[in-house]
Amino acid sequence: MEIDQAQEPDYESVKIDYVGFVDPYAVEGMLVLKGDDDKEFHMRAFSGEVARHISSFVDSSAESVPSIYKMIEEICEENELILVKVKIYESGEVLRANLYFTGKKDLVLRNYRASDAMALGALYNIPILVRKNLLKEHMEA
Repeated sequence: MEIDQAQEPDYESVKIDYVGFVDPYAVEGMLVLKGDDDKEFHMRAFSGEVARHISSFVDSSAESVPSIYKMIEEICEENELILVKVKIYESGEVLRANLYFTGKKDLVLRNYRASDAMALGALYNIPILVRKNLLKEHMEA
């Protein structure tokens, strides 16, 4: 997979439409990803802490970037790399993500936690791609 290759037909670019919590104690996060055709993917079963980070990145109100994301930023700066897209997919029963970097050289990091990849996508306001088979028609609660 080349970094600059055309978007694969089985993936769709999505935006983060909603970030919240499944439980009243904000232990488990959830978010809604929405495609251009208004189809949605509801993602949950990740930490409330990551949900709070995603929410602050989406709102552009992050006062300071948490250490793990800051570490990735510093590694990229030192190696002249830029994160350019994130791809979310199912791997068995869990969601995983590939992170695509470009710069001095192209680099693809595979099979990482989807929630952290979503946070990075929100932080850098880059394309987030989701397999089309994960997107469903909008459902009223």
